[in-house]
Amino acid sequence: MTMLDTADLKGSADRVMARKRMAAFALPALVLAYLTYVFFAFGVPELLQKASGANARALVADTYSHKVHVTRDNRSGDVRVAIEGENKGAYPDGEAPDWVTLGEETIIDLGDGHIITYLPDNNGVTYDVPGYGLMTFEVSRSQGVIQNYPTDEIPDWINASKNRVAVTTEAGRLSVTRNRTEVFRYFVGWELFFFTLDSPYHGMGFGEVVGRAFSGEANAIASDFWNNNMWRHGDVAWAIFETILMAFLGTMGGAILALPLAFLAARNFAPLVAVRMATRRLFDFIRGVDALIWTIILSRAFGLGPLTGALAILITDTGTFGKLFSEALENVDKKQIEGVQSTGAKPIQRYRFGVIPQITPVLISQILYFLESNTRSATVIGAITGGGIGLLLTQAIITQKDWEEVSYYIMLIIVMVVFMDWLSGMLRRKLIKGDEGGH
Repeated sequence: MTMLDTADLKGSADRVMARKRMAAFALPALVLAYLTYVFFAFGVPELLQKASGANARALVADTYSHKVHVTRDNRSGDVRVAIEGENKGAYPDGEAPDWVTLGEETIIDLGDGHIITYLPDNNGVTYDVPGYGLMTFEVSRSQGVIQNYPTDEIPDWINASKNRVAVTTEAGRLSVTRNRTEVFRYFVGWELFFFTLDSPYHGMGFGEVVGRAFSGEANAIASDFWNNNMWRHGDVAWAIFETILMAFLGTMGGAILALPLAFLAARNFAPLVAVRMATRRLFDFIRGVDALIWTIILSRAFGLGPLTGALAILITDTGTFGKLFSEALENVDKKQIEGVQSTGAKPIQRYRFGVIPQITPVLISQILYFLESNTRSATVIGAITGGGIGLLLTQAIITQKDWEEVSYYIMLIIVMVVFMDWLSGMLRRKLIKGDEGGH
């Protein structure tokens, strides 16, 4: 090899290495440029500016705790104590927890020296904050909320305007408007989860409730729990059942409709190209439209309800199953069909004993997988059609206050999905692999 050839090879190698180095730097640069574009195009800086750490902490606290409302109507002077502010969680007139003293003056002890007093003139309230001093608020129809603070500078934990004041401390929160004054105190735990205030078993310890159950009150205890007006355990259980039923009906209905149509889309079972292409385009159309879109269309036609959600899943899964089943049919072993045919079997019998047994494992596996997946989808679809656990979850989110219920429903959804995953896995092992598959 001449020196000229060696130089050419070296130059070619250098050019190749230069291109590789350029590509190695260019790709990360393109990714970085795209991420920078996304950062500004999606308004991330504005989102970060609007983010509130206090609101985030309050939201997280609401998921695992509850708050007790002590509310005074500034027009009538009536004081009401209710858990989460709901009528179903209201204390009877004249009763309150031990940290609230009802009387001509209502004294609310939030602990650690935080004392709030509703003054007897129906429109005055004081809040003594340790380390800061005594604040006084008076409601005036003409002047709004008249405010007096121990210092000239208002701390950042006080949000004040002419007609509204909100004081948020570690002990609780005070809100004063023209119409009402309200105190919120947080406690860890989901209060009234088992029994409401009107239940004879409220406030009892676990051992005492168990003792009552063994003494013959088991039915009454179960009834009080099941019919809990705050947490509606009976309604929640029915909603979970509705969600699973919605997924089951939609999945199984889609599989039943897709199987005969799949024969029309399979190349080895549908010799007419026009029929085969028309069936495949039908599958593409109905599975190309998302289940949520079908849900909106069907709810317009059939109204709200879990059946509408099941139909939406059925339509979408018919297209998906049709494609999967037709591909499975195109891969069947012709020798088994010929063997059945040699016995004098008719076409329907050839399909029944020569084709179906071959594709059964694929059918069962896909159906069970989609059943598990559709259980999650049915939750979202139920929020639109007004059925299942999705509806309860949406209602709890819309209120913007019952976040402990939101976390409860989310936990139930996770348990439901895990259960369906375990059930579909067990059925898959039993039906496809047989008993040996579980060992």
